[in-house]
Amino acid sequence: MEILLAIGVLLVGYLLGSVPWGMIIVKFRTGLDVRNFESGRTGGTNVGRVAGFWAGVLTAVMDALKGALAVWLAIWLVPGLPAVHALAGVAAILGHNYSIFLVEKTAKGIKLHGGAGGATTVGAASGLWWPAIFIIVPAGAVVVLVIGYASLATLTVGVVSILIFAVRAVLGYGPWQYVLFGILATLILIWALRPNIKRLMNGTERLVGIRARRKKPAPVNEQNNRPAAQN
Repeated sequence: MEILLAIGVLLVGYLLGSVPWGMIIVKFRTGLDVRNFESGRTGGTNVGRVAGFWAGVLTAVMDALKGALAVWLAIWLVPGLPAVHALAGVAAILGHNYSIFLVEKTAKGIKLHGGAGGATTVGAASGLWWPAIFIIVPAGAVVVLVIGYASLATLTVGVVSILIFAVRAVLGYGPWQYVLFGILATLILIWALRPNIKRLMNGTERLVGIRARRKKPAPVNEQNNRPAAQN
């Protein structure tokens, strides 16, 4: 019976993660389908590009909440199985990235749309240990504002989650199974951000934050396609 309950919890976690808040918010705000713009993802970053800053913030909050809710539900229903708590968070991230509610039939087969999973990872990690949000969010914010890459900030979320739960496990404050959450979440984020990682490596990833504001393109001389001389 406990095994069936655990399976049910993971399924519900996936379904909770599958709720496409970004698409819903953009549709309500603008009437547009966020999948048709920019990266095509339904997460807060792309929603912010399509529907504005506050729409992106609201999406991130809602995506985080569904990750936390999946974990809280698992802790409530199967309190003695920390591995299920961790996997419920992972299921929510998978649901966010590959939503059953955003199925598209393509020439290559069935495609499930979604986001990259950063906000849902933050929410799930906070569900496992609520103070985690006060470590993960500032770390991601520093990466965005100073280094200037939203995709790198998303990857930071996973790595910091691993560190948090590993340190807590070593000190005896938390179960080692929660480290599994951080590892699996990071692998999912890496897989989702493959195109961004490629652009990071070749230097073409889009800048955001302070660096994006400071970087100004040099004026170009249209005749010889070289930077114009400064007066």
